[in-house]
Amino acid sequence: MDFPERFSNLPVYAFPRLRELLDAHAPGGDVIHMTIGEPKHAFPSWVTDVIVEHAAGFNSYPPNDGSDELRAAYAGWIARRYGMAVDPATQVLPLNGSREGLYNVAMALLPEHKNGQRPVIVAPNPFYQVYMVAAISIGAEPVFAPATASTGYLPDYAALGPEILNRTVALYICSPANPQGAVATAEYWSDLLDLAEQYDFRIFADECYSEIYRDQAPTGILEVCDARGTDPDRVVAFHSLSKRSNLPGLRAGFAVSGPGNIARMKQLRAYSGAPPPAPLQAAAARAWADEVHVEENRALYREKYLAADDVLGSVQGYKGPEAGFFLWLPVDDGEAAALKLWTETGVRVLPGAYLAQGEGSANPGTGYVRVAMVAEKTEMVRGLTALRDCLYT
Repeated sequence: MDFPERFSNLPVYAFPRLRELLDAHAPGGDVIHMTIGEPKHAFPSWVTDVIVEHAAGFNSYPPNDGSDELRAAYAGWIARRYGMAVDPATQVLPLNGSREGLYNVAMALLPEHKNGQRPVIVAPNPFYQVYMVAAISIGAEPVFAPATASTGYLPDYAALGPEILNRTVALYICSPANPQGAVATAEYWSDLLDLAEQYDFRIFADECYSEIYRDQAPTGILEVCDARGTDPDRVVAFHSLSKRSNLPGLRAGFAVSGPGNIARMKQLRAYSGAPPPAPLQAAAARAWADEVHVEENRALYREKYLAADDVLGSVQGYKGPEAGFFLWLPVDDGEAAALKLWTETGVRVLPGAYLAQGEGSANPGTGYVRVAMVAEKTEMVRGLTALRDCLYT
């Protein structure tokens, strides 16, 4: 039997690739996992109670567009967080994790051609892998814009030039950035909106790390959109409880945009989507309505930022993240560093090249490793100390 050619050239996904690199070798000490961005802080204890209270909902198909309670919770959170009003009936859509939306949004909204040519979808480089696969799935050409130290670890999309931008139907942007922790300012968002209006493309803003930050709460693209009076259908923003509330297993994200975009996304969901079960929607509604647990979680990450600064502050090129929970650490070669660290200490990190496109020095992740600060603080400090002593001394 034949298989589709469009996926035949996909690179091996980052984590199977990491297992291939490391697992043939014995760890050099007690294993400390610092690879995957899976929060390990406790989620609120009442989440389980809410699910149990609404367990009868497992006996029914969940509401495709989300319960009234859940959509109202989204709108309430957006109003508190960004100071703007959205219509819970027409401008929000629950997602079975933000990755579902980041993938399906391309299917729902993007045209097959632009200016008579094959369309382009642009993503930052490094990037979250679903951005590339969404482009390939709709027959668009994925183009990658470097997000490096020289660009402040956010991509300079304007530098792509008219030849690419005239074919661009959408671009993905992650702020706070995964893996670098850089944050888009209001000026950056405004410039990006200007570019989108000039070349008539949509912006897909992945903001799932927005509630984990060091000092100032990151500016959201939709609040800039709202202040400018920009058409809200120009942008789709994605949020999630995975990082904010330590609930990656709840699969509770949502998309927010203008009514036109959301109507199209709902239409696709009606045919192909998998809305979260009703008891999980009830738990998500409660979580989006509560900020106490979010502030407690943020305080734990702030302690970790300071601990990382203390351990790694003397390392040349170290830059603590503004937000998110990853460290993007400079090394000569990410694969060699990850293998050395594993075989000598048992600390497991991800080579930066596995998160980016390009060969050798053309890959902006080659000279980095990504380190997730998700473990309990004492274990994290132990891992970072071992990393420092192994790779930088």
